[in-house]
Amino acid sequence: MDDLFWLDAGAGQPLVLLHGGFLDHRMWDDQIPALAARYRVIAPDARGHGRSANASEPFRHTDDLAALLRHLDTGPAILVGVSMGGSIAVDTALEYPELVRAAVVIGVGTSEPYFTDPWTTRTWTAWQSAMAAGDLNTAVEAFTRFAPGPHRTLDDLDPEVVGRLREMTRSTLSKHTPDEPDLRIPVHDTWNRAAKIDVPVLAINGALDSPDHLGMAERLIRTVADGHAISIDGTAHYPNMERPEIFNKALEGFLRTL
Repeated sequence: MDDLFWLDAGAGQPLVLLHGGFLDHRMWDDQIPALAARYRVIAPDARGHGRSANASEPFRHTDDLAALLRHLDTGPAILVGVSMGGSIAVDTALEYPELVRAAVVIGVGTSEPYFTDPWTTRTWTAWQSAMAAGDLNTAVEAFTRFAPGPHRTLDDLDPEVVGRLREMTRSTLSKHTPDEPDLRIPVHDTWNRAAKIDVPVLAINGALDSPDHLGMAERLIRTVADGHAISIDGTAHYPNMERPEIFNKALEGFLRTL
């Protein structure tokens, strides 16, 4: 595990916080101190993100997470993930059900995304074009545009939150080059298999997130055996950063039911 970075704080039931794509564990800075008072909080940087090494061979994020949980000897853990992190949580519930006690997803369904809304498609395409051109500044701005969702602009968000998102995104994107191979191996057939997930699943939705992200989260909780949803007003793709006190209260309320 020398090539992966993670934080490990507190004691008690293991709670794993999985960051969004091109971010890192710091997106949970408003959750880790509060949750570590009652839980063992584990916050890794996914391979190729933050302080973890880039991939040198084909890999799956879910395999990395499973290896970390076994390395830490945690037993079944509660997985909480935003966007990409939520998809890793679902993948792990499918591939390693013995390691998962419950899952919380934010802004995602499974690791097989579908984008049909024009705003999501435009935003994603703008980021891809900037990355292909090697334009780091434009790529950072394009990806950060997911934060306010389609109904607001970045100027509507707390500047401190925007600054944190830009810094994390720049840190991770700068680790990569346009011509490097994508060594990720997808987990297949996730939507068809999702009905087999029998642990509790909670979707915490930012009410102002894109229709695609909301739709995927809502589809997931309708598909699994024990699905629930909470909506946080005034937030979009990163409700834990925009309204941390409300997010923490919603999350802890769910955790108390387990």
